[in-house]
Amino acid sequence: MPEQRKDLYEALGLQKGASDEEIKKAYRKLAKKYHPDLNPGDKTAEEKMKEVNAAYEILSDPEKKARYDQFGHAGVDPSYGGGGGQYSGFEDFDLGSIFDSFFGGGMGGGQTRRSGPRKGESIRASVTLTFEEAAFGCQKQITVNRVETCPDCGGSGAKAGTSAETCPDCHGTGQIKTTQRTILGMMSTSSPCSRCRGTGKIIKDPCPSCRGAGSLRKQRMITVQIPAGIDHGQTISVRGEGNAGQNGGPAGDIFVTVNVTPHEIFKRRGQDVMVELPVTFVQAALGAELEAPSIDGKISYNMPEGTQPDTVFRIRGKGIPNLNGRGRGDQFIKVKIEIPRNLTREQKDILRQFDETAGDAQFGEKKGFFEKMKDLFNK
Repeated sequence: MPEQRKDLYEALGLQKGASDEEIKKAYRKLAKKYHPDLNPGDKTAEEKMKEVNAAYEILSDPEKKARYDQFGHAGVDPSYGGGGGQYSGFEDFDLGSIFDSFFGGGMGGGQTRRSGPRKGESIRASVTLTFEEAAFGCQKQITVNRVETCPDCGGSGAKAGTSAETCPDCHGTGQIKTTQRTILGMMSTSSPCSRCRGTGKIIKDPCPSCRGAGSLRKQRMITVQIPAGIDHGQTISVRGEGNAGQNGGPAGDIFVTVNVTPHEIFKRRGQDVMVELPVTFVQAALGAELEAPSIDGKISYNMPEGTQPDTVFRIRGKGIPNLNGRGRGDQFIKVKIEIPRNLTREQKDILRQFDETAGDAQFGEKKGFFEKMKDLFNK
C-alpha cells in the first residue's frame, strides 16, 4: 500500500485547483517564513521549507500540475503506487535562484552585487558659526578623514603594471554554488567565495601603497558653502566629498551639522530677530529718536512719547534672510525702561514735584488698577 503523502495544495495552504498566481503568492509567503537563513538551527522550519519547495516545484510546472490534478502523487512519482509520469523532485534545484526571482536577490543575491559598482559611505562632520555667519552665509573649511581611491593603482588593488585575475574558484562571480543531496533530491545553495571574499578577483601582486585594498584614508580640508539663513542644528549636504566608491561607484557625501554660537544682544526666532533696548524714563515719557542695533548695523527709530515698559516695535525686513533666498524676516525691539539709582537730593525733589503735579489721568494703568481695587474692597 502506498504511503500517505500530504496534499501539495494543502502544503501551500491552498485549495485544489488554485491558479498559478495564487500558487506563486502562497509560495513567496511561506518561503519568507520558513527559509533556513531566517530560522537558523530550526529543524521544524527546515522540514517545512522542504515540504513547501517540493509542492511548489510540481505545482509551478503546468505539465506536472496537470498530472497531479488528475492522478495525485501517482501522476508525478513513479515510485508511488506504480503510477505513470516522471517525478524530478529537487533535481539540481537552486534555492538561491528562485529567491532571486521572487525577492530581487534578497536571499543570497546581495553578495553577488558586491562585485558591482557601489556608492561610498557618507561622512558626518560639524561646523561652528557666529550669529552673523549663519544669518548672511559664508565659506568654512572643515577637516575630514575620508577613504580615497589609491592614486597608484587606480583602485584596482594591483601593483602598477599588473592587474587582478579572475578568481579560479568562483570564475569571477564572487559566489560558490554548493549542491547537496537531500531526501527530496538535490538542493543547490550559493555563498560568498572564501578565496576572493566575494569580489570575484584575485590580486597576486598587491599595490604597495594600499596593500591591495584599492583605497587609502587621507585627511583633507574641504570648503563648505554655508547658505544665508541657516539655523542651529540644521545640516548641509556636500555632494561627492565623502568616502570613495567601490568598483567604480560614486563617492559618498559629507553631512555637516551647523552649531551657531549665541549672540550677546540678538536672539533668533525662526527668521525674526529679537533685541531688548534699554531706554530712560524720560525718553519713554517724552519720546526720543533711538539708535538701535540690527544685524545690518545701527538703525534709527522714533519712539513715541508715553511708551510703556516692554512695548515691542516691529521693523520689517531687518531679520534673517530666508534659506530659499526670498525675502527676510523682521526685527523686533522690546523697550526696557530703566529706573535710575543713586539719585541726588535735587533729583529726588524734582521727581516728587512731578509726582505731586501729575494727575491720575496721565497714568492710565495706575488709574485703572486703583479703580478696580476700590470696587473690590467696597463690595
